[in-house]
Amino acid sequence: MTALVVLAVAVAIVLLIPSCVFLLECVSSLLAPRKRHLSRPDAVSAALLIPAHNEEAAIYDTVTAILPQLAPTDRLVVVADNCDDATASRAVRAGATVVERTDPSNRGKGYALAFGMNYLANDPPEILIVLDADCQLTAGSIDALVARASLTQRPVQADYVAAAADLGPLSMISFLAMLVRNRVRPRGLSRLGMPCTLTGSGMAFPWEVFCAAPSLGGELVEDLMMGIELALLGHEPTLCIEARVLSTLPRTREAATSQRRRWEHGQLRMQMRYGPKLLWIGVARRRLGLIVLGLDLLIPPIALLVIVQAIAVLLSTALFAVSGSSAALVLTAIGLVSVLLGTCLGWSHYGRSEVPFRYLLLVPIYLLWKVPLYAALAAGRGQRTWERTER
Repeated sequence: MTALVVLAVAVAIVLLIPSCVFLLECVSSLLAPRKRHLSRPDAVSAALLIPAHNEEAAIYDTVTAILPQLAPTDRLVVVADNCDDATASRAVRAGATVVERTDPSNRGKGYALAFGMNYLANDPPEILIVLDADCQLTAGSIDALVARASLTQRPVQADYVAAAADLGPLSMISFLAMLVRNRVRPRGLSRLGMPCTLTGSGMAFPWEVFCAAPSLGGELVEDLMMGIELALLGHEPTLCIEARVLSTLPRTREAATSQRRRWEHGQLRMQMRYGPKLLWIGVARRRLGLIVLGLDLLIPPIALLVIVQAIAVLLSTALFAVSGSSAALVLTAIGLVSVLLGTCLGWSHYGRSEVPFRYLLLVPIYLLWKVPLYAALAAGRGQRTWERTER
């Protein structure tokens, strides 16, 4: 029984670490932001690269919304990647430069980005901005991204969260999870002076830094991998809250499930692949930024963390009833409360106006909805190939 108690305490400590890091990030996001004035240097040129696969419904509006923000020396390039619709023609009609790529055996955003980089290589910009085809940049965002990337010479991530309007009940909870992941936690890291991960759209890079990134191929979460690999090369991403990207979540449950499966299965693989590596290299090189990125990466998706912590509390309660040892129960309870408290703080400060309190009552149903997604990964049936999410 003593060995079982020791094992339970060890597991509780392992689970407590990501839970406490999560709470620290959420609490730190409430700190006053650092005041900074971003002014784009007049001589700095930029190119905005939009990878697009069958995005005929969105690409025209995306391009026309961006064009007014471009400086005279800026360019807008759309990579029509393996499209069998009118994406290319609509992008041209909107005013973009379009390059088409056809290679059905190699599909995914990583391939499209590499193709766009090769196209721009003959006359490279000083700053490259990547935007998804279904996203919009708010006014002034391009100048803010260019200024920040030019000043820091590091990858820069804009504030990127999907809109919550007209979503179903479960999608509202999914929106809250995305809000905490993409806005609350990066702001917490930023306000501690730490780097953040890249979240895919509204990313800016000094040209030489972008070229230093390894080939991404068909990775499910190519943005996350790119940010990690660049951090390991000494280019730790930083947040730019002055730039904002707007997007929309899928409307149907099938599309939402597909998107979450791709994101979360990819994130969990990156977690296992890079989490310990970042911590080890960070300690070896005495680079606090890498250590913090490693700790951040080791935080599982919120739903999974809550599920695992709740199961740990139940098992620890049973162990306490049998052995009388409360150590594991106390540690797992602290972990579960930390995750719930951090989420509530994020909702209260950043999501209250978009996610009414009544939707929080659906969290248990949302967690049950996510169980098959995690069970599939545990059974070796996780998603491994890139698939476009239906809008």
